[in-house]
Amino acid sequence: LGYEKRDLLVERVMDVAKSQEAAKEQFADALEAFRSVVSVDGGDLEKEYDKLSAAYDRSDEKAQKVRDRIKDMKGVSRDLFVEWQKELSEYSDPGLRRTSEKELEATKDRYAVLVQKMDAAADSMDPVLAVFHDRVLFLKHNLNARAIASLGGETDDIEADVSDLIAEMERSIAEADAFIKEMQGNTPTS
Repeated sequence: LGYEKRDLLVERVMDVAKSQEAAKEQFADALEAFRSVVSVDGGDLEKEYDKLSAAYDRSDEKAQKVRDRIKDMKGVSRDLFVEWQKELSEYSDPGLRRTSEKELEATKDRYAVLVQKMDAAADSMDPVLAVFHDRVLFLKHNLNARAIASLGGETDDIEADVSDLIAEMERSIAEADAFIKEMQGNTPTS
């Protein structure tokens, strides 16, 4: 049973990393949609607004998927660590028990670092989503060239926010990859 939970945890970590990658790409797409809106010169403002609004909605969905997958991963890890801890008492060989206990503690420590990075990446999505949401709302009620021009000066700030978010997500994805590699390299002793 422990081996299955271990595999399930690796699978959940992979799911989070994939969701973060998809969210990262979607936030970059939303930034591109924002650039399109603020750089429109005449043309169909409503069409550009609709693209930005749809990009925001997709970004919000991707962010929620990341949060949901992190929650699922935490549930699986909790079950794995409880089971592993419980099974330590079942060893008759004290050397194997100590080895498994050390491996459990090392895995918990490594997992704590992973969760911290994943939570930080997830938390960094909210301020960027809020900025996009504000701009979408503003444009919804002020869909005219002057309103769009007033947002043009904010492009650099939004680009910086999205770049920071992408960097945070890339750190989290790298940590997930390292955790997966470590978990797949260790043979279970629980």
